[in-house]
Amino acid sequence: MTIQSERHVLVVFPHPDDEAFGVSGTISHFRQEGTPVTYACLTLGEMGRNLGNPPFATRESLPEIRKKELQASAKAMGLDDLRMMGLRDKTVEFEDDEEMVQMMTTLIDETNPSLVITFYPNYAVHPDHEATARAVVRAIRRMDAADRPKLYAVAFANNTVDNLGEPDVIHDIQHMRDAKMGAMRAHISQTAWMLEEMDKRLAEGEPEAENWFTYERFYTYKWNQDFEESF
Repeated sequence: MTIQSERHVLVVFPHPDDEAFGVSGTISHFRQEGTPVTYACLTLGEMGRNLGNPPFATRESLPEIRKKELQASAKAMGLDDLRMMGLRDKTVEFEDDEEMVQMMTTLIDETNPSLVITFYPNYAVHPDHEATARAVVRAIRRMDAADRPKLYAVAFANNTVDNLGEPDVIHDIQHMRDAKMGAMRAHISQTAWMLEEMDKRLAEGEPEAENWFTYERFYTYKWNQDFEESF
């Protein structure tokens, strides 16, 4: 589907590289169209699994490496409003719930987005993903219904389609293929093996691999009382 025009887009994810695989084509499209995009990345991925073999990083040096990779990803997407929010990787789930909601409220108040993109609560697998999603949804839920921005959510748990159905929004991002590839390659410290495998699958003409660079899928959050009370 054609990507709808927006006033301002706010993207909120917990880790460097969360944006690259799921939404970098969409972000790149908005930036090419001149739409302001703010990306709030909550951590620097300090606990990333890959330190190299032989090691290219230590736990102390990895945050700076991942920070530079995040900045390179932003550059690849044409993004000039990158917010590094200073939380610690794998501890977002332990942050105070109200402080998390207030962080999101402050971001929303400042940027006044017409669209917010994050993960979908209960369908994002990683505890940091889930905590981020809950905070964003709670912040928007507190707003008057007439003032709420649209909320597009990324969901990839095994039971997603069974419970949520097919995605509500599918963006055709073929024209942003190079930008998306650039964003993905920017996070090379953590994704080298994945990209190597993807290059192999692309060379073999595997449709599922090319699908990464063709469509990005989102669910629109369902504002109903039953679901809202589930967290």
